Amino acid sequence: MIARSSIAFALALILAAALPVEAARRRLVVRPAAGAPQPELVVVQDDFRFGPLGWEAGFADYSPVNGDMELVAEIRPLPPEIAPTGTAFFLQGHNRSDDLFMFLKKKLTVADGIRPGQRYEATFRIVFDSNAGNGDACAGIGGAPGASLYLKAGVSGEEPRVVLDDSDHWRMTVDKGNQSTSGPAGSVVGTIENGTSRCDSEAPFVRLIKMHRHPWLVSASPVGELWVLVGTDSGFEGLTRIYYESIEVTLRPVP
Repeated sequence: MIARSSIAFALALILAAALPVEAARRRLVVRPAAGAPQPELVVVQDDFRFGPLGWEAGFADYSPVNGDMELVAEIRPLPPEIAPTGTAFFLQGHNRSDDLFMFLKKKLTVADGIRPGQRYEATFRIVFDSNAGNGDACAGIGGAPGASLYLKAGVSGEEPRVVLDDSDHWRMTVDKGNQSTSGPAGSVVGTIENGTSRCDSEAPFVRLIKMHRHPWLVSASPVGELWVLVGTDSGFEGLTRIYYESIEVTLRPVP
């Protein structure tokens, strides 16, 4: 028969061995210090009636040998059919490469509330004007002026730049996907179809409002910089004109 003292001694050894493991488990639970400042929402509400407000325009996915792309980027008055009157950020391009990307970008820093290394979820509210009718009525060269032109929005921890690659094409340095596909720096919001059947060059512009949640989380750079990217990725081989009235971005910190 095993002595009771032996059984008690064995149980004591088991409990002693288990205690460090349980204590280590408890130590893995990390809680913020009481009163520690928590990351806050960063909200950007830019209305182009007040100028470019730090946004820069750019063009990519074409070659210098494609000919006259008719590229225009400027603050200009809204078309007369859009009320109330004001100005917008106007972008124009003739998609002779069958893959033109026209975009706006803006840098956010610690002065805007960005925290170094912090992860964020981005949501957008984009107000723009399009004269591209719906796809069924507007099939054209290489696609339709509305249904084959995709609005994209996203955020990147590095600056979206345009560089000339080995194939002699201007390409983005960040992954915004291609046409109807999304990428970590630019996800598809929708097309720029405006709900009408007019597709000619004199078609009136219609104001559109798009809400979007970017499906990728993004981390700010070590110095607290983030870049916001909004643009159109085109499969329509004709002239595209678009007026951006305002862009609102909400960055929600993610633990």
